[in-house]
Amino acid sequence: MYIVNSRGEKEPFSQKKLYRSAKRAGASDTAARTIAGTIAKEIYPGIKTAEIFRKIKGLLRKEAPVIALKFNIKDGMRKLGPTGFPFEKYTGEILSNLGYEVKINQFLPGRCVRSYEIDFVAKKEKEIYVGECKYRRYFGDRVHSQEALANYARFLDISNGSYFKSDRGKGFILKPMLVTNTKFSGRALDYCRCAGVELLGWNYPENNGLEHIIDEEKLYPITILPSLKPYLKDIFAKEKTMLVRDLLGINAAKFAKKHRVPVSDIQHLINQAEMLLG
Repeated sequence: MYIVNSRGEKEPFSQKKLYRSAKRAGASDTAARTIAGTIAKEIYPGIKTAEIFRKIKGLLRKEAPVIALKFNIKDGMRKLGPTGFPFEKYTGEILSNLGYEVKINQFLPGRCVRSYEIDFVAKKEKEIYVGECKYRRYFGDRVHSQEALANYARFLDISNGSYFKSDRGKGFILKPMLVTNTKFSGRALDYCRCAGVELLGWNYPENNGLEHIIDEEKLYPITILPSLKPYLKDIFAKEKTMLVRDLLGINAAKFAKKHRVPVSDIQHLINQAEMLLG
């Protein structure tokens, strides 16, 4: 049986994928198998993956509300768009919480080109990463080899320029990095492994990909919360509030008054944040 993915393409239905998705969110082995089996009986040819996603989330919500929220990570990442800039800020928040000194949206000179716009520069111990974020609205999309090639060529020009000369004199090592909210194509992986480009994406590196770091460190984006209304996303971005845990430090009444929004909209988000983070 074929289903239709987010790009409108047909792909074979896989009950194992349903099981793995539920397990990744935190469902028990028994619950994950039950959910996968239940949905397998309800699907029909041509069903969209978005509808399957809603069915899984509904069943998870009955199993455990917190697990249903965690299952929302993939969709929450998609909602960071559409421009990609919020994803860059969110990536900066993740790296900062991992101990990096991060600067986003930097303009750096190269040896051949006067200036490049860089999504982020992250420094930790004796390593400096020159990074690029590749946001994808549709999860089925991939980061391909031509983008990896362009990223590495730009990195080489910057590294051969004068900007990091003093850092190198202090023993710092300069490295390129690519971050995405989706997956890398096979050719992109092959090239980056060979060229020495650090990659961070969905399920990559294996067992330590973006979703694993988010869940392990509880660095959930606020877009994971179902009560987040579209108009609030821009307000929180301006306030540099990208993480769910940042909501716990907000006074709902003061925040609502400052931005002239209903206090109930803010309080609902805080309640969900407390439930997710325990």
